[in-house]
Amino acid sequence: MRAVVYSRTGDTEVLRLVNRPVPAAGLGEVLVRVAVSGVNPTDWKARRGARAHEPLAFSEMVPHHDGAGTIVAVGAGVEPARDGQRVWLWEAAWGRCDGTAQEFVALPQANAVPLPDTATFDLGACLGVPALTAHRCLTVGADTAGSLAPRSLHGCNVLVAGGAGAVGHAAIELACWAGATVVATVSSSAKAVLAKSAGAHYVFNYRESDPTEAIRAVCSGGVDVIVEVNPVLNSKLDQAVLAPNGTIASYASAPDTLQLDVRLAESQNARHQFVMIFSIPQGPKERAVHDVSAAVRASVLRVGADAGLPVHRFSLEKVAQAHAAVEGGAVGKVLIDVSQS
Repeated sequence: MRAVVYSRTGDTEVLRLVNRPVPAAGLGEVLVRVAVSGVNPTDWKARRGARAHEPLAFSEMVPHHDGAGTIVAVGAGVEPARDGQRVWLWEAAWGRCDGTAQEFVALPQANAVPLPDTATFDLGACLGVPALTAHRCLTVGADTAGSLAPRSLHGCNVLVAGGAGAVGHAAIELACWAGATVVATVSSSAKAVLAKSAGAHYVFNYRESDPTEAIRAVCSGGVDVIVEVNPVLNSKLDQAVLAPNGTIASYASAPDTLQLDVRLAESQNARHQFVMIFSIPQGPKERAVHDVSAAVRASVLRVGADAGLPVHRFSLEKVAQAHAAVEGGAVGKVLIDVSQS
C-alpha cells in the first residue's frame, strides 16, 4: 500500500511517499481502507517538532489523526458485523505511529466510529480534531453535564472567535443545534459569509471596528461561553463581553504571555479553560464522540463552501503541499484523497 511517512522532524521535505505492507487488525482493532484523510494544524506541528531536530517517539511516523473510510477486516474481540462498515476516524496517530495518511490503517475499534450513509467521507474526515475540540469548548463550563443535545444550550449566548476556521465552524453548528444564540467574530467579509453559512446568528468583523459594544448589544446579559482561538489577542474583548459565571475555553495558543484583569475575572466568577483534545479525560471524550455522532445523524454537521467550510483537496502524493496549505492558514478544510479505488 502507499503511505506517507517521516523519520525525523522538520519542514515538509521530511515527508516521503513509500510502499509498505498492509497491516493486520490486532486484538480489539479494525483495519480500515482510508478514503479521505483530514489535515489539522496539530499534524504539521507534530511533523515540525517543538524544537529543531526534536527526536521522534517512533522510528517512522505516518501523520494525521482524522480520516474516513471502510472497515475491511476485524481483529479478535471485534464484532464480525463491523466488517464493511463506513466509519470516521479520530486520534489515529495519538500515541501511535500510524495515522491516516496511508491507504490502510489498523487502529482500536473505538477510534473508528460508524458513519451513516447520508454522510460523505469528506465530512467524516472533518470530524475528529475540529468537532471534538468544539464539543469540549462548548460543554466544559456550560451546565450541560458535559453533553450536547437539542436545547441543551437553550438560553445561552455563545461567542465563537474565528468563526471561519474548522473548529469555529463545528462550534457554530453544534451550538446552534443545542439551541444557543451564536455570535462569531471574523477578520474579513469573505469569512463573514462562511460564518453566516455555518449558522451564526450574528457575525462581526473585528478589523472593521471593535466588536465589544455590538456583541453586548445582541447579548445584553453577556456571553456565557466563548470558544477562543487566540486568547492572547482577544483577552480584553473576552473579559469585556463575558457574562457572570461564564467560561472562556481556549483551544489554541500563541507564544505571547496571556494577561488578565484578575479583579474583573474574580468579580465575574469567570472560568478560563484551556483545551487540548488529546489529553481530556476519557469520559468527556466518549461523550463528545457520542454527541458528534448524533449531530452527524441529524445532518447538523456539514462540509463545503455553501455550508461555510470550503474544502481544499490534495492527492496522497502532495501531502507536503497540503501541510504547507494548513500552515499557511488556508481558510476551510484541507483533505487528502487517499484510496485509488
